[in-house]
Amino acid sequence: MNDQRFTVASLDADRRSSERRLVMVTAYDHPSARIADAAGVDMLLVGDSVAMVTLGRASTNELTLDEMCVFVSAVARGASRSLVVGDLPFMTYEPSDEDAIRSAGRLIAAGAQCVKLEGGGAMVDRVRAITGVGIAVIAHLGLTPQSAPSLGGFRAQAKTASEAQQLLADALALQDAGARALVLEAIPAPVAQLVTERLSIPTIGIGAGASTTGQVLVWHDLLGYGNRVPRFVERYADLEQQSRDAIERWSADVRSGAFPREEHTYAMPKTELAALLDGQ
Repeated sequence: MNDQRFTVASLDADRRSSERRLVMVTAYDHPSARIADAAGVDMLLVGDSVAMVTLGRASTNELTLDEMCVFVSAVARGASRSLVVGDLPFMTYEPSDEDAIRSAGRLIAAGAQCVKLEGGGAMVDRVRAITGVGIAVIAHLGLTPQSAPSLGGFRAQAKTASEAQQLLADALALQDAGARALVLEAIPAPVAQLVTERLSIPTIGIGAGASTTGQVLVWHDLLGYGNRVPRFVERYADLEQQSRDAIERWSADVRSGAFPREEHTYAMPKTELAALLDGQ
């Protein structure tokens, strides 16, 4: 594992190396950031998915900028080498460039080194405005969860030639506006390959095939928390079941009296105990 700090500049260097595949995973708190950082991931995405997987809300859109700043700050304190990317929550970079700059600035102040926002079209101007004040931006196309209701739900995108052409046009425009990398979510593998070949910035895939420059997964999906498993997820652990088993064993020990044992308790000097009991 390379212990050198991964920075925004590293994105440019690794894009020129065809053998280097970038690794990004979501993180929402200090422990997850510390673990992923120690495992050697390149980027920690403090995703607005925290609204659903950690806070139990119905969509990613139910997250405030104040809340996101708390999660970004916690992750930043746990990352010693990974690049911390803060997701701009729904409607925090609208309706104006000034709003976008202000919100991005707050995530940077909270500890992020880069921000991410969703969409093309009008979002190209937002990217240009944010990068114009010196804040690095990662863009996001394909299935954009903040726009999922208008896209017909969590469904694959760019499945027709015209949709794929529009996605490519948006990708090129976002690159020209200064985006340093592009997340491609839930699009056909050939479309992701075409976009990756046409761009000079890295692409980070999630449900976009193997030809992207790197891959990202949600922490809870990767480690086996929850019941909803998108088809693009490979579960590398089953921590939900393991956690449940551990708590059930502990609960049984508590009820039977097997826990706590003597090694779990604090002793008192005999003379102090005698003095205490003599005083009763």
